[in-house]
Amino acid sequence: MQYIPPNNLRGHDLAPLLAARGLDPDWIQLHNFDPHSPQNVARHTYSDIAALVPFHYRSAVPTLPELRQWVDGLVATAKEAQAERNSPIASVAHGPSLLLLGVTGVGKTYEAYGAMRELAVTGVRCWWQVTTAADLYAALRPRHGIDAEAEFRRYRDTPLLLVDDLGAEGKPSAFTEEVNFRLINHRYERHLPTLFTSNADAGQLRDRLGDRVTSRLREMCQRIAMKGNDRRRAA
Repeated sequence: MQYIPPNNLRGHDLAPLLAARGLDPDWIQLHNFDPHSPQNVARHTYSDIAALVPFHYRSAVPTLPELRQWVDGLVATAKEAQAERNSPIASVAHGPSLLLLGVTGVGKTYEAYGAMRELAVTGVRCWWQVTTAADLYAALRPRHGIDAEAEFRRYRDTPLLLVDDLGAEGKPSAFTEEVNFRLINHRYERHLPTLFTSNADAGQLRDRLGDRVTSRLREMCQRIAMKGNDRRRAA
């Protein structure tokens, strides 16, 4: 891994994320020239994450205890695998998934990006892909000059994936149902950690996603129901 010197990420307030893990705000800036140090891994990982997190969520911090427990579990599993392989760094490869449910504007996307940011500063290497369900379907529709299967594999095989607004299109078409099944079944069988958000409640998921997808989501994901109203209306 390449050494990345300390940097100043303006607008990306890392202090609350580090404090939640019992770390001093200056921890991530330790200048030790060790490419495998937890601090360098954290800087390297957060530099990648910063390119994926939208400007609106660049200071998001998770508030749900279930999300922090999920992050802790991924970190612990990665470190156990590191010890078994005697690897110089710990990397997230396998783990459980989460499904955040709640009405539009309740804060699901904020929490998801907050979890991404917190995992990034733990000193464990993680590779993410991020998409909304609508953007995923648009990217995979057959069109001239685009290898839709190569694009699909980019999301299917990534170690960590965030899919925002799953089921937002209502009743699935044959195309979206196939994409959902192929993506979720692949990640379900390989225990690839995935964060899903959806404004469907538990009773609507089957109608919006179909039996096969819903069955796998039920087994692979811890479901977290977020309560509240649309915060954007109050802004």
